[in-house]
Amino acid sequence: MESEKRIGHWKAVAATLFTAFALFFPREIVIKQDISYLKKLIEEPVFTAALTVAALYFFYDAEFFLPKLRQRLEGLRLRPGLTGLAALFSFFMVFGESYMKRDSWKLVFGGVGLFVCSAVMGVGFFLLFRRLFMLLEAAWTVCGDRAALEETPSPVLEAGQVQARKKGSLRNRFLTLFERHPFLVSLFLMLLCWSVYMVAFYPAILSPDPSFQIMQFFNQDTKYADYVVLIDENVKMTNHHPVAHSVLLGMGIKLGRLFGSDNLGLFFYSLFQTLALGSVLAGTIAYMKKLGLSRRFRLGALLIYSLTPMFPFYAMSAVKDTLFTSWMILYGMLLFDMIRNRDRKISLFRAALTVLLLFVLTISRNNGLHVILLSFPFLFFVMKGNRKVLLAVFACFLVLYGGYFKVLLPGLGITNGSIREALSVPFQQTARYVRDHEEDLTEAEKQTIDKILGYEDLAKRYDPELADPVKNNYNKYTTTEELGAYFSLWFKGLLKHPDTYIQATMNNVYGFFYPNKTKWYIYYEYDNRITKNGLVDYHYNGLKGLRDTLSNVGVSFPYIPLLGLLSNIGINTWALFYLSVQLFQKKWRRYFVAMLPYLATVLICVASPANTYFRYVLPYLFAMPLLAAFFVALQKEEQRSGSEER
Repeated sequence: MESEKRIGHWKAVAATLFTAFALFFPREIVIKQDISYLKKLIEEPVFTAALTVAALYFFYDAEFFLPKLRQRLEGLRLRPGLTGLAALFSFFMVFGESYMKRDSWKLVFGGVGLFVCSAVMGVGFFLLFRRLFMLLEAAWTVCGDRAALEETPSPVLEAGQVQARKKGSLRNRFLTLFERHPFLVSLFLMLLCWSVYMVAFYPAILSPDPSFQIMQFFNQDTKYADYVVLIDENVKMTNHHPVAHSVLLGMGIKLGRLFGSDNLGLFFYSLFQTLALGSVLAGTIAYMKKLGLSRRFRLGALLIYSLTPMFPFYAMSAVKDTLFTSWMILYGMLLFDMIRNRDRKISLFRAALTVLLLFVLTISRNNGLHVILLSFPFLFFVMKGNRKVLLAVFACFLVLYGGYFKVLLPGLGITNGSIREALSVPFQQTARYVRDHEEDLTEAEKQTIDKILGYEDLAKRYDPELADPVKNNYNKYTTTEELGAYFSLWFKGLLKHPDTYIQATMNNVYGFFYPNKTKWYIYYEYDNRITKNGLVDYHYNGLKGLRDTLSNVGVSFPYIPLLGLLSNIGINTWALFYLSVQLFQKKWRRYFVAMLPYLATVLICVASPANTYFRYVLPYLFAMPLLAAFFVALQKEEQRSGSEER
């Protein structure tokens, strides 16, 4: 026994050293021209470093100090999925730092010394994540055991118990109301907390995208009309941005003009959007109660929704992503509930609502169709008794989709968006290839590229983290034959220099998986482009001081220790992966389907033109409390069923 303890201590010491190396060692010192980084390592505050190392040792050898934890960890083995996830997160950390600092994997493959350092760092991060997952598994068993021992109180009984404690207590009155009316109370508190943002940023926060959409609604020339060959020269609106959302913005302004105010019209829109987002989030809290989650968990979710700045900022931001995110949260809740009640027949009313939700998803954002195609068909495998109804739902949705995009929009003279929006990945790869391997291209091949993207300044236009400078030069008159010739050349380049293509893609997406990268967070600045030529009378009010204060709080929030992780893109992507792996590898595999819309969003981010773009991840970042609720509810059900069997 003593020898086992001794071995355990030495393992903890080794793991501590590996992880400390991964956290503190700057690989730049291996590169001769960056020897100055050694000074930074030496100047690291001794107390901070020592405290971190001590915390790491306790982290790895905690069971020595906590006997109860030792009992929980005895015989506990990580499932292969979590072990693989620990390795994947380590990969993200090692390569993410390299791309953030060098726009390449040079800090990994830049020499033997760098590769060895990176390998040691990878081991250190792997041990860290593996240990974290072990402790989480132990924690879930503790929470589950407690849940199994406690009876789930009925809403009426729980509310009665609260009243019995202190009838006149304001706190208990609130808790009673919260238990009886979780939706209304949650919505009221959220709107109350968000109201300061609504006042400060009245009538709405317009960024470039919604401003251009409003211009399109009023048939003004925009760059999006220049990107395509219009099917009707008199119609300047295109479907680059979802037409339904553009119409919603424009009709809001027209409604305001009935009352003599464009600003009031924009506020009508932002009020509708705020109520939609708030109602959906309040609905998640009501659903958490239905799942039997504790009041503490639900109140925690309510606090996150009410006090985290990103929610009110995006409620007031007129970007298409806010409403789309609202419908995505509803969609995830719908999938989970359908699977949970898979043995029940789907009613006609519910089927009709499902068709409507699927259709609204596709007209709210152009990638909504991809989300549905990568998720909804999998219900056929887990809801076998409802296959006919699901097939009818899907067929009705496809009819609506085809009628809207293939008949209605073209019939109104509205041109579809440019194909270049779907080609960010290959275009970025080509641009990087031209920058790094121009000598490999023949004159004929340069001409092929020139016809599509413009060759002369392509290498200069290449931005490793933003595809817009490259894809915005796409020739809208490109023929099918020219595009085919380009892809033949693209494939030839892939065979010659696959590493260049891989690096181009990794460079454009690593921020979605690397927690230390932050960029493009919230909107708060005044965008005046719709005020030019007197198109729309849009202006902020005189509360500049309040706006500046709220903006500073919002911009600073991601950097607050621990709390800031709520808005960290990389951490939320990791959390999504963790919950998905947990669902898939346990006996709840059928519920994995409810995670598919959000995993599809990750794939869409990979194909997107911008790295670490916050609004691209809104669907799963805003849904994270709900997704965590799915896991906790299933964990409690499993523990209860296990205790009943025993």
